[in-house]
Amino acid sequence: MNKAELVAAMAEKAELSKKDTEKALKAFEEVVMEELKSGGKIQLVGFGTFEVTERKERIGRNPKTKVEIKIPASKAPKFKAGKALKDAVNGTTGESKTSESK
Repeated sequence: MNKAELVAAMAEKAELSKKDTEKALKAFEEVVMEELKSGGKIQLVGFGTFEVTERKERIGRNPKTKVEIKIPASKAPKFKAGKALKDAVNGTTGESKTSESK
C-alpha cells in the first residue's frame, strides 16, 4: 500500500475528505519526526512505539576489496510493534495458550 492508497483507506474509514486525511497524515509524520529528532519516543498503546536507537562506531569491510573501513556512530529510527498489532497480524485474539488448553 502506498501513501495515496493509505490516505484513501483512512479517509473512507474515518469518513473524512481525502484532503483532510492527507493533512492529518502529514501532521502525524511531522510530529513523529520532530519528537524522534529531539530524542523522544512516541508510544501508541497496543499499536507500537516509535523511538531512536544509537548505533556504535564499528569497523566494516568492503566485500569487494576486503579493505577495512570505519563506520561512524549513528542514530536510526525504530518501530516496535505493540501486542494488539502483533496479534492482529498473527490472527490471534491475545489469549494465552495456557488458557486455551483448559
